[in-house]
Amino acid sequence: MANLFAIHVDSPPCIPTITTSYVHGTSSVSLLSCTMAQALHSTVERWPDREAVVFLQDGIRKTFSQFQQDVDQTAAGLLALGLKKGDRLGIWGPNTYEWVLFQYATAKAGIILVCVNPAYQLQELEFALRKVSCNAVVCPTKFKTQKFYEMLKQICPEMETSVAGMFKSARLPDLRMVALTDSRQHGALHVDDVLQAGGSQHQKELEDLQKKLSFDDPINIQFTSGTTGSPKGATLSHHNIVNNSYFIGLRLGFHWRPQVRVCLPVPLYHTFGSVGGGVAMGVHGATLIFPSTGYDSRANLEAIQKERCTFIYGTPTMYIDMLGQHDLQKFDLSSLESGIMAGSPCPAEVVRKVISVMKVKEMVIAYGTTENSPVTFVGFPLDNMALKTETVGCITHHIEAKVVDPSTGEIMPLGASGELMIRGYCVMLEYWDEPARTQEFVTSGGENIYPAEIEQFLHTHPKIQEAQVIGVKDSRMGEEVCACIKLKQGVDCTVEEIKAFCKGQMAHFKIPHYVVFVQEYPLTVSGKVTFLNFANFFLVCKGK
Repeated sequence: MANLFAIHVDSPPCIPTITTSYVHGTSSVSLLSCTMAQALHSTVERWPDREAVVFLQDGIRKTFSQFQQDVDQTAAGLLALGLKKGDRLGIWGPNTYEWVLFQYATAKAGIILVCVNPAYQLQELEFALRKVSCNAVVCPTKFKTQKFYEMLKQICPEMETSVAGMFKSARLPDLRMVALTDSRQHGALHVDDVLQAGGSQHQKELEDLQKKLSFDDPINIQFTSGTTGSPKGATLSHHNIVNNSYFIGLRLGFHWRPQVRVCLPVPLYHTFGSVGGGVAMGVHGATLIFPSTGYDSRANLEAIQKERCTFIYGTPTMYIDMLGQHDLQKFDLSSLESGIMAGSPCPAEVVRKVISVMKVKEMVIAYGTTENSPVTFVGFPLDNMALKTETVGCITHHIEAKVVDPSTGEIMPLGASGELMIRGYCVMLEYWDEPARTQEFVTSGGENIYPAEIEQFLHTHPKIQEAQVIGVKDSRMGEEVCACIKLKQGVDCTVEEIKAFCKGQMAHFKIPHYVVFVQEYPLTVSGKVTFLNFANFFLVCKGK
């Protein structure tokens, strides 16, 4: 056993030393064996009058008791409208009260919540809904430039002739219901209709259903990406996300701090927001403060000051934006005790500035993947500066991790690069309805951008002979999308033309930030395209 090492993760190690690229997060704290509904019920019994959620832009405040009532009413309404255990409901929109409400209502009704990126355009939306055979969609009519209702009508023209908000779609045969959060439109229900649909018999049905739900049941589908193919539906159980949020909270001290008020600007459709925020609220009794419906760095600072937030969540870009406010010093951020930075590589200098300028002394970095529910490594609030800025912290409770040679599966020496493999309660159930890909990629992960997906679309441009898409380092975003394009012989094309071709056809974050036109690609000795040394290649091309 000399090549194994276990870290007791209940408290930070004084000097974390390991002898090989394997760690095990041993813990004296047991895994939870409850569903999301059971976790929320326990919290409601303990703190009925504590604020659960605050949506500042919409003026909504709900105590845990009030939230529980809304959840029960909504869950009963879903059953009354014909949805049943195992059905899929897509939630498509920005951070609103309805998002968190349906997150818990679907879980209580045994319905699987499908998180749909609010930036999705028509083709991406149709792919996602068809991929998991969605039975219902909840969304706003529109938000900013996104016209959710109009896009759904384009895919499902049958909505125009629907009766009582129910329809049968030719292109999406499983979809039969759309509920809008902010207006009444033909062919769709309003969320108020859902809340009012359930009667006493449906409340009784909901109560009886709780005995049939298992914490191992699938409860959430998150679309995730790798480097090839199309988005995959990472399927997570109650057990996955309840325990992940539980152990994140324990690492941050949610269980002993007198007040946990989290400023939550990160999107709910990602696991950072939905698990680290939404689920942690029900598991730990944390209060979630949503500064704005859409991301607004200034609103974050105003929310921290007004609501006396004790925690802040954000991606590196969000912290960079807050630090960049010209009058940052005028905001009273003294209530902040700790926070999490995650979602993309966290530059050491940004972490230092958050600690020194925003005075978030107990800031930690978290690392994980959607397939792992998501967090597998996170720092301790009292770690020294080197650990906070140069590492992603320690392995979390009840999880094993190792770094292996991807070609042989052998554990790598300390300090050597390799493939990270994770084992434990956190590993997803499957990629939805893809057993072969589940077996192949069960420990893989990534951002919600598929190079191959963008490449396939670019290949439909009449002037493009070949396209290769990669990520380029960016000081603010961490990485930006770059398309390296070979044009067909004898044609001319501009960067603006390529971007205009993509606009409205794919989510804004997938549209290449950089477009470079090339005569050839760097190749391996076997003739395969390689971008291992792309930094120099990109600079050369950009300078042409």
